[in-house]
Amino acid sequence: MLKTNNLIKIFRSDEVETTALNKVNLNISEGEFVAIMGPSGCGKSTLLNILGLLDNPSTGEIYFKGVNVSRFSERQRTRLRKENVGFVFQSFNLIDELSVYENVELPLLYLKYSSAERKKKVTEVLEYMQIAHRRKHFPQQLSGGQQQRIAVARAVVTNPKLILADEPTGNLDSVNGEEVMNLLTELNNNGTTIVMVTHSPIDADKAHRIIQLFDGHIVTENIKAI
Repeated sequence: MLKTNNLIKIFRSDEVETTALNKVNLNISEGEFVAIMGPSGCGKSTLLNILGLLDNPSTGEIYFKGVNVSRFSERQRTRLRKENVGFVFQSFNLIDELSVYENVELPLLYLKYSSAERKKKVTEVLEYMQIAHRRKHFPQQLSGGQQQRIAVARAVVTNPKLILADEPTGNLDSVNGEEVMNLLTELNNNGTTIVMVTHSPIDADKAHRIIQLFDGHIVTENIKAI
């Protein structure tokens, strides 16, 4: 599903040049659950942003389902993201002024689903996430665990082929973190490809494969028996 070829990302300022990624070669198959680990500043989130077409590599190529998307226009990148990728962030990134229902509905509005289709899909995903009883609440009225459930619901409401999760349990206690990881595992068991950045060995243990980054390089890959 995803492949990178000699991916390099360099950040430049007036006085400093920082290589965040250095010749990263990665192949992620459809249906995989991959965890990316490493110390802070090693390039994990940069790699995830490039895989999600939120950022461009300095050099190198990225392929999505066999198509070289490295030099897609912003319009092409936006369309591909909307139709194929769901994002889950550590800070939830919910819109405080919108209700739970409206937050989850938002991606469907961007894709111009009809009102009836939106209602059906949002209702189904809220029930699946066991959060339908909070549909009229606002994010600040919910616990951290509930907010992350809503963030996951928003990520999956369009049935994306790929979910990119950046420290999805980073702001949660162990109980809520385990619930979110169980949700991601269940989604993966149902066929969704997941790439997750994490510092947690416990969360990483849910993945099929663990990739360790250090100073922008892939230093080890551990494939688990399934």
